[in-house]
Amino acid sequence: MFQISAAPLDPSAIREQVLDPASGGFASFEGWVRNHHQGRAVERLEYEAYPLLAEKEGRRIIEEAHEKFEIVHAACVHRTGSVEIGGLAVVVSVSAHHRDAAFDACRYIIDEVKARVPVWKKEYFADGSSGWVRCDHCAEHSH
Repeated sequence: MFQISAAPLDPSAIREQVLDPASGGFASFEGWVRNHHQGRAVERLEYEAYPLLAEKEGRRIIEEAHEKFEIVHAACVHRTGSVEIGGLAVVVSVSAHHRDAAFDACRYIIDEVKARVPVWKKEYFADGSSGWVRCDHCAEHSH
């Protein structure tokens, strides 16, 4: 399961989606909005996505994790919209028969989501400026 959500994320609800009595291991990752980036104070982030393509690619990543690792279930939800400091930007939850597979799949999923899923991040700094992170296309449209 992969989903893009404009609503705040609930890690407990996402965890519930992967619970299974056959699983002996569980791993999760929560990506939080921090208050700094490269020495600059950050006030909030804003995420934009192309939902249809993002969810298609996200589901592909989850399928790949099932093929590569002996996992039972996996779920990932990524936020869009404005996210304040300390807010959750992304949650990954994985259950497996054994912990190694859960840990490995969780790491694989978050790394691939960050690299491949079309979700773009804009940082708003304390000095009033803002900028897109790793999104040349987004930066072109802001001029």
